[in-house]
Amino acid sequence: MKFFLDSAIVDEIKYALDMWDIDGVTTNPRHVQVSGKPFMQAIHEIAEIFAGTDKPVSVEVNPHFDNWQDMVREAEKLAAISPNFVIKLPATEAGFKGIAVLKEKDIRVNLTLVFSATQALQAMRMGAYFVSPFIGWKESNAEETQSFVAEVAAIRDNFGYDTEIIVSAVRNARQIADAAVAGGDIVTAGFAVYKDAFDHPYTHVGLGKFQSFWDKTDYE
Repeated sequence: MKFFLDSAIVDEIKYALDMWDIDGVTTNPRHVQVSGKPFMQAIHEIAEIFAGTDKPVSVEVNPHFDNWQDMVREAEKLAAISPNFVIKLPATEAGFKGIAVLKEKDIRVNLTLVFSATQALQAMRMGAYFVSPFIGWKESNAEETQSFVAEVAAIRDNFGYDTEIIVSAVRNARQIADAAVAGGDIVTAGFAVYKDAFDHPYTHVGLGKFQSFWDKTDYE
């Protein structure tokens, strides 16, 4: 399984690359707003970090666009900035159409805001490079999500689609593990989620015990 960082903050991205060897980055309008930078400045700085690598960076078109023509024009502009960029389109009728048009132009698409297996299937049919089922939002509304990811993975495998599944809106370590078990290819999560997920209080309890034993034992 691959780990993507869900962020547009340069310092977080650099840390995650250095310490965790993350496999890519996903951004959205909220992350860019949190970075405190204009959209174009933020994505150019991220592009510079990944220059010379094959790690993908998902960048979203203007979410106000409601027709595929505007989505495609914006996607072409963004894709020209960096070969690492994968363009995020929403799971709407216009977004699905945009996938097919951009695929003909060799521009990769990450179909985002996916909340049903049928939406994911249509994204795969249209040629999406990534599909992003959101689980955190669904769980917040008392929906079970492990079978959701498993359904998306089964559909992909049943019909041999090339689309990779980015399990998105991941909020904790349990959801990361569930996504891996359910067959997701990638998890994308925020900086704090990974920080917490890679830690465990029992690890520190155990270290304290081993340190005590070490201190009471002759070294030579």
